[in-house]
Amino acid sequence: MSTELLIDSAQEGSRIALLRDKKLVELHSDGMDNQFKVGDIYLGTVRKIVNGLNAAFIDVGYEKDAFLHYQDLGANFNSLNKFTKKVRNNNYQDYNLKGFKNEPEIDKVGKISSILSKNSQILVQVVKEPISSKGPRLSCELSLPGRYLVLVPFSDSVNVSKKIRSSDERKRLLRLINSIKPANFGVIIRTVAEGQSVTELDRDLRNLVDKWEAGMSKLNKAKSRDKVIGEMSMASSLVRDLLNESFDGITVEEESTYDQIKSYIRTIAPEKEKIVKLYNGKAKLFESFGIEKQIKSLFGQTVSLPQGGYLIIEHTEALHVVDVNSGNKSNKENDQESTALNTNLVAAKEMARQLRLRDMGGIIVIDFIDMKRAENKKAVYEAMKEEMSSDRSKHTVLPLSKFGLMQITRQRVRPEVNITTREVCPACNGTGKIQASILIADKLEGDLEHMATTQNVEKIQIALHPYLYAYFTLGFISKRVKWFFKYYKWISLIKDSSLPVTEYRFLNKSGEEIELTAKSGAN
Repeated sequence: MSTELLIDSAQEGSRIALLRDKKLVELHSDGMDNQFKVGDIYLGTVRKIVNGLNAAFIDVGYEKDAFLHYQDLGANFNSLNKFTKKVRNNNYQDYNLKGFKNEPEIDKVGKISSILSKNSQILVQVVKEPISSKGPRLSCELSLPGRYLVLVPFSDSVNVSKKIRSSDERKRLLRLINSIKPANFGVIIRTVAEGQSVTELDRDLRNLVDKWEAGMSKLNKAKSRDKVIGEMSMASSLVRDLLNESFDGITVEEESTYDQIKSYIRTIAPEKEKIVKLYNGKAKLFESFGIEKQIKSLFGQTVSLPQGGYLIIEHTEALHVVDVNSGNKSNKENDQESTALNTNLVAAKEMARQLRLRDMGGIIVIDFIDMKRAENKKAVYEAMKEEMSSDRSKHTVLPLSKFGLMQITRQRVRPEVNITTREVCPACNGTGKIQASILIADKLEGDLEHMATTQNVEKIQIALHPYLYAYFTLGFISKRVKWFFKYYKWISLIKDSSLPVTEYRFLNKSGEEIELTAKSGAN
């Protein structure tokens, strides 16, 4: 499975597309207004303590105060608070924590009013970006992620990712990290550390300690609301988290971003530096790689499935609801149960992709096509779990209920990606909306297939806009020639400039319009 990263730059920021086997699986934006990113560490000021919520509201510079719950203070908050005060008062300058004496852990079920006081300054880390009307969500359990390791100040524990199953490898990594980690720093060993040499792990650890020391050196003169340690750009963090042997291309449109990414990869994986390329094409990067078309087809309310069927995705205040439909696929198979199973398996794969692509969080309810056999319901459940296994967000997948509903919970730490896929209608000067024009050729070909095979119309003529005419007839082996070999029928195309570019009509040999029969779409 090949993995590619495309970074499309613009004045207002950049868009980052992650592709798996040429298919879009994640889309991120790294805009100029994206100030409060997950991982950023700020010097905040306590503005309000709410005993009823056992939480505090912290000023970190956002228009609304950020939220900090008692459970997010972390067991070692007293040590962090002591360190912060010492550095702020110029009483401590050994930022690598050598000789620092940790304080006792806080009570797991204590009250925040006994720990924090109004107007006090504390170090906090963003764990959830501002979403809708809510400010950032904060934690005082600081951590610095690297490529192979996560550094946790004021802790001494070393933990290994549960996804590393080999007992010998877990013991090797624990022994190795315990021998090289500095005192008063805990370490979480990430899954990608499996099989890595001591040299690679030590280099990653040193980089994280250096980053911590550089940030803490600013703490002395920092003012309230100042960012002490900033998370790297979205593009760099994706490279850090995903770079592996299957990563075979990073294409960047803007030169400064290209230099930044190349420099970062040179630091963490010099052998991969050659995969970074600067795009010099005339068309925009996303247009050239077909990403714009994928975006238009994947972010609408209705999402088509391969081999027939479609999803309808609705968003409500409380949850996301998805309906799975078989479409005209039900015409092609005689056994209703096998049709339902096959469509549901394809839908599960696409739904897992949609969750990552749109970064949907909270509660997701999927209404799969009804199946009678228990083994088929289990197969859909197992398929969804397997497809979701590569999702980096925390999630839980529940088996199908007796009503054919599947419930999924998925953690969301950033605003959901929401892209308008409808365009202003060129035929009515903006008084209505239509399907995205970039998809009209695909829709025409789908209707033609239905007309030629299901309705079995002998002589078909299509009246269409001159632009569409040129698209289907251009070249020696044009789309129309390919239709001939596919349907063994010559399709006559008629230019009609009175039609909008998004409309077309099927005509018989007498020039009379042929009605398209309804496609089956029952659930």
